Amino acid sequence: MENVLRPLIVLGGSVVLTLAVGWVTDQLLRKADGRHHETPLWGLLRRARVPYQLVLCTALLRGSYDQADLLPQHRVGVGRTLTLVLIGSAAWLVIRIAAAVVETSYSRYARVHRDPARVRRVRTQVELIMRVVSAIVGVVAVAAMLLTFPAMRAAGASLLASAGILGIVAGVAAQSTLSNMFAGLQIAFGDMVRLGDTVVVDGEWGTVEEITLTFLTVRTWDERRITMPVSYFTSKPFENWSRGSTQMTGIVYWHLDHSAPVEAMREQLRDILRSCPAWDGRDYGVAVTDSTPNTIQVRALVTAKDADDIWTVRVTVRERMIRWLSEHHPHALPRVNTADAVLPPPRTSADGILRAARDGAARDGAAVRRAHETPRTGRG
Repeated sequence: MENVLRPLIVLGGSVVLTLAVGWVTDQLLRKADGRHHETPLWGLLRRARVPYQLVLCTALLRGSYDQADLLPQHRVGVGRTLTLVLIGSAAWLVIRIAAAVVETSYSRYARVHRDPARVRRVRTQVELIMRVVSAIVGVVAVAAMLLTFPAMRAAGASLLASAGILGIVAGVAAQSTLSNMFAGLQIAFGDMVRLGDTVVVDGEWGTVEEITLTFLTVRTWDERRITMPVSYFTSKPFENWSRGSTQMTGIVYWHLDHSAPVEAMREQLRDILRSCPAWDGRDYGVAVTDSTPNTIQVRALVTAKDADDIWTVRVTVRERMIRWLSEHHPHALPRVNTADAVLPPPRTSADGILRAARDGAARDGAAVRRAHETPRTGRG
């Protein structure tokens, strides 16, 4: 009688306990899902109820099988079968939990961002991540199953070793990708560049819009996107206008005529900046920085609180100053002289008088020579 009751108690108790624990866990997840509507994690975890119960039941049977005294002549085979089922169900449970976590992250991203292109890109990344996770878990589970057989332990060890060798080969083949990944970690934790920073890369001015472990996207002022590997920012110099203080100093150049009223331009610059809301009032100035045979180079120095405002101040100063010069001082604008050359006036100095006397004496001498050279005629 004991030989019959013991197996029934062990098997029945394992099944009943599994169903009870599974039901309680499902109720808790349901309440959590109803309490937190903003996240679908708890509802997605309920999909793992079957592998969860299978793992729990298999673990209970595997632990209590020796006390059940059921089929003692097949104890080794039954124990190994339960171990294989436990490994497979555990791998199934891990994949379901990983899928729930990844799907929750994607749902939050899709709810916040309304751009369909970005949502599709993230969806593609999510699918790729799940395939990689499923492949890794599957390989580990198969290798663990093979290791349970004494005759197949060598094959299981070889499978794990081959996976390691393949990883090394893939790492060597994807050296540039790995370098970008390490560069991405360096940027993320080294605080070299952040989302929203204003940078200048390859002569292009823009704002950092996206940073991943492999690439970085800069949105330019004309709505273009420049995508480059993150290793660029760890191997080449670049300008980060948002590093430290956001205050900036801007420069405006004009090429004007030599008669440009520089002092009046200083006063006009002050009036322009006072009417410009983007100017922060820290500093301003006008100076002649260069000159050529035809023009002079006038530089205006202005300040603002950030990169966007300095751009506004510069274009405002440039436009209003040129308008003011064209209306009040048109002669100050550069021009090309196409008139005939004007000869210098005659000199009245002693050198000029001596030169005029020499010219008159020369003319008189020429007249005398011509008189002597005239042939004479006589009367017959």
